[in-house]
Amino acid sequence: MTWDSVKSVLRMVLATKEKELTCDECMAEVDRFVEMELAGKNPGEAMPLVKAHLDSCWECREEFEALLEIIRDRS
Repeated sequence: MTWDSVKSVLRMVLATKEKELTCDECMAEVDRFVEMELAGKNPGEAMPLVKAHLDSCWECREEFEALLEIIRDRS
């Protein structure tokens, strides 16, 4: 394991919150998060656990951004 890998793992551990969403829980709410974003509302304020998950999980973030782009393209 490299020093950069160790630092990355430590950053993730230190950033762990008392309550976090799993990827499945986040994806169950991401459509509502997208709807709020498109409506010009602040979904991060209304759904802080989803925002925190999207900020820390690149896979879910990619899914969110793809869904957002698809819906924007249809409008």
